[in-house]
Amino acid sequence: MQARRKKNFVTAGISCLVAVAVVFGYLEIFTKGIDRLPARPCDGAVDRETAARALPSARSAEERGKLRQDRSEGDYFFGCYVRTSGGSLISGEVQPRDSAGDSWSDFYAENGGDKNPVEVSSGDIRALAHPDRAYVYIPCTPPGKKRGEAREAYALTVEARTIGETRVHGIELRQVFVDFAYQLARHTYKAVDCQESRTLPKELPRLPTT
Repeated sequence: MQARRKKNFVTAGISCLVAVAVVFGYLEIFTKGIDRLPARPCDGAVDRETAARALPSARSAEERGKLRQDRSEGDYFFGCYVRTSGGSLISGEVQPRDSAGDSWSDFYAENGGDKNPVEVSSGDIRALAHPDRAYVYIPCTPPGKKRGEAREAYALTVEARTIGETRVHGIELRQVFVDFAYQLARHTYKAVDCQESRTLPKELPRLPTT
């Protein structure tokens, strides 16, 4: 009888260990894809944790960021994406624009997923957050341009959005959009050598929760 109990105990213990190993293996193999990306994906432009806040767990993930620039013409384009094997993606693009802050804000307030987007600003840096995307505006005169040549004002603009399932929703997702877009903006502002050469804040004010 004691031998049988001992055998059952050992069997139960082994079963528990196997179950723990299976669960641990599943978590490591099937849900840690984003964690295996570089700490700062997209050529150092964004924080991996920002992307992880938006994207659900997945077996694997990939990222890419590339800057194209013609300094003589003052043109540039920076694109970034983080994509999971589950089909979820967060991405953004940075481009120059000839627009004053107010006209930029009016245009994107009317051309997003929400007629009443949430707006935050730090001085003349602006961000508009819709439910499905966000836009960021930073004054920037690129090499090859003179400020007086602009119809309104030279600026660096960003659009960021997600595709597929997301980890968070509502105001939390809007905050991720703004953070992701602003990180792209800060990286590109330095990379394209905007003539203003200002020190940008590390992050923008938090979105209001109500």
